Amino acid sequence: MTAVDHAGLADLPGHVPVLISGGGPSGLFLALDLAGRGIRSTVIEPRTQIDPDRPRAKTTNARTMTHLRRLGLAGTLRKAAPLPVGFAQDVIFCSALTGREIRRFPNAFQLDSGRYGPQPECGQQVPQPVLEAVLREAVAASAHATLLTGLRVEEFAARPDGGQRVTVADASGHRTAVDCAFLAGADGGSSTVRRGLGLRLEGESAALSNISILFRSRDLGSAITLDPAVQYWVLGPDAAGMVGRMDLDHTWWAIIQGVSDGSDLDPAALVRSLVGTDVDVDVIATDPWTARMLLAPSYGTDTVFLVGDAAHQNPPWGGHGFNTCIGDAANLAWKIAAASEGWAGPGLLESYGLERRPVADRTIRDAAANGKALAYHFADPALMADGVAGEAARAGAHDALAVKQSEFDSLGLVLGYSYSASPLVVPDGAPVPAEDPIRYVPSASPGALLPHAWLDGGASLYDTLGEGFSLLVDAAVLDKAGGVPPEHLFAPVLAAAAGHGIPVTVTAVGPSDVGTPMAELWAADAVLVRPDQHVTWRGSSAESAAAALAVAAGWSTTNSFEHLKEGTNAGAVVS
Repeated sequence: MTAVDHAGLADLPGHVPVLISGGGPSGLFLALDLAGRGIRSTVIEPRTQIDPDRPRAKTTNARTMTHLRRLGLAGTLRKAAPLPVGFAQDVIFCSALTGREIRRFPNAFQLDSGRYGPQPECGQQVPQPVLEAVLREAVAASAHATLLTGLRVEEFAARPDGGQRVTVADASGHRTAVDCAFLAGADGGSSTVRRGLGLRLEGESAALSNISILFRSRDLGSAITLDPAVQYWVLGPDAAGMVGRMDLDHTWWAIIQGVSDGSDLDPAALVRSLVGTDVDVDVIATDPWTARMLLAPSYGTDTVFLVGDAAHQNPPWGGHGFNTCIGDAANLAWKIAAASEGWAGPGLLESYGLERRPVADRTIRDAAANGKALAYHFADPALMADGVAGEAARAGAHDALAVKQSEFDSLGLVLGYSYSASPLVVPDGAPVPAEDPIRYVPSASPGALLPHAWLDGGASLYDTLGEGFSLLVDAAVLDKAGGVPPEHLFAPVLAAAAGHGIPVTVTAVGPSDVGTPMAELWAADAVLVRPDQHVTWRGSSAESAAAALAVAAGWSTTNSFEHLKEGTNAGAVVS
């Protein structure tokens, strides 16, 4: 349906299956993910226009790009991005933009100009307003999602027969009520939905603040004496912070780090200090802000959920905040769809917070650690000096900056999180890769993200997944079984799915484009993959896979699963 700007309350239906408070990236993504599963939703957003002068998030990581690929939007976003991946992939630390390079981190933020291996999509630098515009356009083209702007959610209360009654107001203060089965609060740090649940974000804020500057400069591009970079970190004694291109024209962004009060600062002078020479600086906008490390004690109830910044606020160091928000929406969407379609077990919706809150906690801790090593912590006038003293200062700073690796080379944080403790996962007793923010060890251990592979013929393994659950079987296993079709070999899985109406596909896959059998990649003959691309079970027994499906959909528990052993003739469903 079409996005309605300056919507009136008359545009709001009396009942919607899912009402989403907040039309930022996480709210729009949730609506589109639900729409892809055939679930209608209405997004309520106070802003009638997207402010192009507040770019905020600029890093869309490989995991989020893969989520967007699933929705058919990865290519659209790349075309809309003003800075192509091919322009630059490195982060460079320097004494000034006209000074000396001190250290660089190549292929930062999963940026790669070739075919990417760990996911079907690499990262993309793109300002948040551009991303929001792409998502709004997708909602406008959707038959199942509606965006109403100029409205806000004021309060809500549980209905006696289930669901929520939500009060929505317009800019004039007029109000109306709408009933919904599910309410999602994607309404940011000052979330009305979170306050309505009686929850408060817990944590702390950084001691010093920062100021973001959006500006134009025709001279800056030719003045820089360093290689192209997606970000420059300037370790200047007078001003320290970050500079990057917003586009390939003349628009730039800068963040001055570690200021106590930005009210009397001269933004243009600060930018020139980072550059190291006099260039034209036309300031478009400034935005003072403070890094916050905050987390809600709960992510909601069985009908009201917190998504994104309403549930957690991440420091921006590493670019994980917005991406964590999209991860929330991707986890929640398939579970709401399951409940709406009637195949969700009683434990499914509760798993949302149980799975996502630990991910946010880990991400906040890592970003907070990076926030203790900002540009001004390494600033030293000697970095600009010639001779032995300058060389020694730069060598020392180079070594000290090793602490920043996890901020830019964070594949372990982006892809290595696991839901291994979730009640929807069937552990197999094998060692789980240790969590590390840098090092990512692909693993099909239950709870982990499905290890990616490019298949023989060039397709992505992820492109073989269905919209519901996917049972992937190594094609070599079928060959050994005499070419039996996978749906016959794993017939108990289809029978279990039919019993609860659970959508599942059974597909033979492999080998990889370099000849690796899938069983070698998974350490098992088969894996059961959830709609959000996480593994919930691996093994070889069809009966065990069938029982695991009941666990994964919330109908059973791992405790009742424990009596099932590989190769037994136990029943297909534990209910």
